[in-house]
Parts: sequence; C-alpha cells; structure tokens
Amino acid sequence: MNIAILTGRLTRDPELRTTSNQTPVCSFTVAVDRPFKNASGEREADFIRCVAWRQTAEFVNKYFTKGSKINLSGNIQTRSYDDNEGNKRDATEVVVDNVEFGESKKSGYDSGLPDA
Repeated sequence: MNIAILTGRLTRDPELRTTSNQTPVCSFTVAVDRPFKNASGEREADFIRCVAWRQTAEFVNKYFTKGSKINLSGNIQTRSYDDNEGNKRDATEVVVDNVEFGESKKSGYDSGLPDA
C-alpha cells in the first residue's frame, strides 16, 4: 500500500503550469517537521516535493502561498529523467490526491479567502 499523509508548510508559492494537452499541474514543496529534536535540541524538517493535477492543482495554486500550512494525502512516486546536460536524474515526489487547509484564518494566518 502506497499512501502518504503530510502536514507542513509550503516553502514557496506553488507553480501552476499546463501540459501540452492543457491539463493543469501544480508543483510545490512542503516542509514537514520531524517528530523529534536533534542532539542540539533543535527540530529538523524534511522538504517533500509534491505535485497536484487538474482541479487539485488549481485549488492549491489559488488558495495556498509560501508559508501556508497544508494537510495533504497522496502516493509516493519515483521517476527518472535526463537533465539539460544529459545526466540521468531520479526524482521522488508525492502525487497529491486530497488537500485541506492546515489552519484557519482565525489562527493568525491570512489565507486570502474572504471572511465568512
């Protein structure tokens, strides 16, 4: 079973683009805190690459910005590609199926959404 569930903050604004057949795709990175502190007593984070497609891509691009807290689920996918210099590269990313807001506007984060 391949299920990834993450809660973290976007490290920068999401990047929305469309494929050659006009399918929206959105790439973003989520910083996820580790559940423990290192030897220095500091909390470390992992930076997880994520990609969302179609309506989910448009939703992430519209409502999330750098620093936004996000809850998401999806599956981990690996792929290989050749970079601009012809070197073979591997990429691991979460293909996002579901997205939720990680905090409400009342918690001090301004989502940019209108007040209800």
